[in-house]
Amino acid sequence: MTNTIASMKRQIASAADLQSVVRTMKAMAAANIGQYEMAERALGDYYHNVELGLGKCMRDLGQGMAFAAAPPPTGKAAIGAVVFGSDQGLVGRFNDEVADFAIAALQKMGPDLRIWAVGERVQNHLGDAGFPIAGQFAVPSSVSAIAPLVGRILVKAESRPAGKAIGELHLYYNRPASGARYAPVTQRLLPLDASWQKGVLALKWPTVALPEVLGDTVQTLKALIREYLFVSLFRACAESLASENASRLAAMQRADRNIDDLLETLNGSFHRLRQAGIDEELFDVTAGFDALRTDQA
Repeated sequence: MTNTIASMKRQIASAADLQSVVRTMKAMAAANIGQYEMAERALGDYYHNVELGLGKCMRDLGQGMAFAAAPPPTGKAAIGAVVFGSDQGLVGRFNDEVADFAIAALQKMGPDLRIWAVGERVQNHLGDAGFPIAGQFAVPSSVSAIAPLVGRILVKAESRPAGKAIGELHLYYNRPASGARYAPVTQRLLPLDASWQKGVLALKWPTVALPEVLGDTVQTLKALIREYLFVSLFRACAESLASENASRLAAMQRADRNIDDLLETLNGSFHRLRQAGIDEELFDVTAGFDALRTDQA
């Protein structure tokens, strides 16, 4: 009985230690969600300002000049895709869902694909589906690490292996939803075609004082296009990281509840065992006392 009680004590102590780790990870995930959501909200205003600047430049140049600044892809262009996943576990089906979503979309595209994976786990999913991976990037561990990642992705997207440029560039990532949920989404960054330009030109300047472009308008337009691509990738990465931590938070909440249930069961079993041991000792004492009294009589 003593060994069983000691074993139960060790199990309870181990479960309590595990719960402490789980709650620490919950706190870290919640804090990470906050920083990535703040970065995404801050970028939202900047993103809108970039679009307003693009619209102003295109109106000044005329639609034909705007196409010249951002030419449409040729028939020899490849299709690029960036899939954002995670490098770490304890995120539930985070990688499975975004990988399945991307695979379903990529299977409908042509064979000339150039795919970059952000995260080792999502790369494994894409590789298992038979897609060749052009490159793999590590997942940023903080907001400050997103900008260098985006710069590396843009450098790869601008490269021309076998003489083929990227004509289309698609992003696949998880976007936060209400609560601790998320949903896989896609965004097409390239080409900057007539449909994209129409949406940008439809934006109204927020004040009655219309701006003027200082310097060369074509160069300003090209700079704003580069900034548009950079901010779009930055936002996608920040939303993916917020979703990853939301998924981890949900997983840790489930683990915390399960450990609570386990501790309740273990403590109940421990108390029953201890009471059974006490009862057994009392029975032994009573039986010994009765035997002694019988002998004395």
